[in-house]
Amino acid sequence: MLLEQLLGLTVGFTDKWLAGNLFAGEEPLAAVGLVAYCLAFLPVPFALPAVAATALVARAVGAGDASAARRASAQSLLVGAVIVAVAAVLLFLGGGTFLGWLGLPAGSTALAGRYLAIVLPALPAMMLIHVGMAALRGSGAMVAGLLGMTVVNLVNAGASFALATGFGGLPRLGWEGLAWGTAAGYLAGAACVAALLARRIGPRSTDWRPDGATLRRIFRVGLPAGGDAVANAACHLAFLSIVNRLGDVAAAAHSVAVTIESLAFLPGTAFQVAAATLAGQFLGARDERRARGSVWCAALACLAFMSAAAAGFLWMAEPLAGWFTGGPGRQPEVAALTARLVRIVAFAQPSLALLMVLSGGLRGGGATRPPMVVNFLGLIAIRLPLAVLLAWPEVVLPGGAGVVRAVGWGAVGAWCAMAADLTARGLAMLVIFSRVRWTRVAV
Repeated sequence: MLLEQLLGLTVGFTDKWLAGNLFAGEEPLAAVGLVAYCLAFLPVPFALPAVAATALVARAVGAGDASAARRASAQSLLVGAVIVAVAAVLLFLGGGTFLGWLGLPAGSTALAGRYLAIVLPALPAMMLIHVGMAALRGSGAMVAGLLGMTVVNLVNAGASFALATGFGGLPRLGWEGLAWGTAAGYLAGAACVAALLARRIGPRSTDWRPDGATLRRIFRVGLPAGGDAVANAACHLAFLSIVNRLGDVAAAAHSVAVTIESLAFLPGTAFQVAAATLAGQFLGARDERRARGSVWCAALACLAFMSAAAAGFLWMAEPLAGWFTGGPGRQPEVAALTARLVRIVAFAQPSLALLMVLSGGLRGGGATRPPMVVNFLGLIAIRLPLAVLLAWPEVVLPGGAGVVRAVGWGAVGAWCAMAADLTARGLAMLVIFSRVRWTRVAV
């Protein structure tokens, strides 16, 4: 999983490096940041079938029930196909309005719209990758998952670079080349994941017929996780909108800082998936002690990795920011602000490690409601209101109720709010995991 996450990181690094080094001004960097958010959140509705696939397949594998694992994976993909159809209609009707609501200046928004218009037709491939990989991970096929995501990430990074720069005699498409490379990566990855699913889990023709009992289990486990993912996405996009309204420099610095921070997300995501898979498999084998122990081991390992990453952020903030903005002196305002943001979020990395891994363990065991409650309350009650108060110089109250003077720290204030939110949620998840009898949840 950690190797898989490293490969995934190279794609985001490639796009942001190309945007910062091949194109002039802050607009491409700000636009690629918006695109990165959108591509990260497009698969959010697939969390419903994906989380359920991991939990149900892991339980079935732990119990030695291969037919149940096949059926759960196939039915999860059917649910994903329905979600793709609904999402496509919504994006067609409101995609342009949505981009405008995110608050970037017109030039950056136009660039992001051109990119997404090329990538969105690959939405079915995104679903197959997201849900199919979740099923493979539930079965314990981490190496198969690594192979699948290797195809996605290498094709994405290689094709984006080649088409943007005209490397190897290919047409030089510039900004649009980044998008065509991303779409190519999704399509190649979907074909690879389909082949891996057929070989590792092997759903049969009868498994694709809608099965009421399995679908009910998918929705019972997946609906809270799907609601959690959608609410998280909405709140994160609202947070992005708060930052984007501070201008292109703040938006560009936010985009680069998020990419640098994603270095710490690598072990977080890797150990989160490990915790979910092992918790589900041990509970399927009716071994509650090892289910709990595996999650605690994953949390401690992740805590060590992410604390080391935090130390690296504090030490290497300026060189990392300079590398993404084209070297010393190229975009000094963006680089300086990026370094400040990275240092702020470094202090929240230990709490983020606990939040990610313990949430993963709960979801792998089928207890998807507690993470949903913690995440929703943290984002709504802490991050968003605190970001507005700390980032903007003044806040216009709704309904013409007047104007409230705020702190006006800009992007620095928004990232202070983010660090406070992550710290509070990590500690809350630690308390919940320690006290709630999540191992007794029936799926």
